[in-house]
Amino acid sequence: MTTESIRTLPTPGRRLGVLISGRGSNLQAILDAIETGSLNAEVALVFSNRGKARGLEIAKAYGVPTAVLSHRAFPDRETYDAEIVKQLREHGADVVCLAGFMRIVSPVLLNAFPDRVLNIHPSLLPAFKGLDAPCQALDYGVRIAGCTVHFADETLDTGPVLLQAAIRVHDEDTHETLTQRILTLEHQIYPRAIGLLLDGGIRRQGRRILLSEAAERAAAEIHSEAERKPTYAQ
Repeated sequence: MTTESIRTLPTPGRRLGVLISGRGSNLQAILDAIETGSLNAEVALVFSNRGKARGLEIAKAYGVPTAVLSHRAFPDRETYDAEIVKQLREHGADVVCLAGFMRIVSPVLLNAFPDRVLNIHPSLLPAFKGLDAPCQALDYGVRIAGCTVHFADETLDTGPVLLQAAIRVHDEDTHETLTQRILTLEHQIYPRAIGLLLDGGIRRQGRRILLSEAAERAAAEIHSEAERKPTYAQ
């Protein structure tokens, strides 16, 4: 049991910088949550390391500013992340949301936004880190799978957990169906986790993130919702 002191994380502003590399389905979920009023935030910038990322078209459809910068044009991760920080600051981003951003971020980015860089991963961390996590889970034979929103750190899928949600693995599940069902769950949990951070009052004790009872109840409601709501197109 940790003996570290408990501290309350500062309440950030509500302007989001969303980093993507591909289709942008979690970006879509965030923008939809903002549009419906279930997430009180504004997307200040969508940044991608890939010019052909489909999520850029989603951002443009919502009138959100975009920026594209290939990591291959930079000598190292730190120099590249310094340019990302510059772009985010120029657009007034307060919180960074990694949404399918296929890069491990460096301390340059993390230190620029302390306790304000979130990531979503399609497993119940610390299980099944890295690529194809739902496939790893199914091949391992687990009965429960899910997804995790965590504070990013400089290693792969190891940051403190903010919110998790789980679904049962069905006997008839394939890699494709389980991946799709977990993706549906991601679309429910990520906007809510962002809202928790923006609303303030989150406490941290070492690696442990402490939530209010109301926040815990809200997380529990996600499971049944995800089973009956359709996901976004691939």
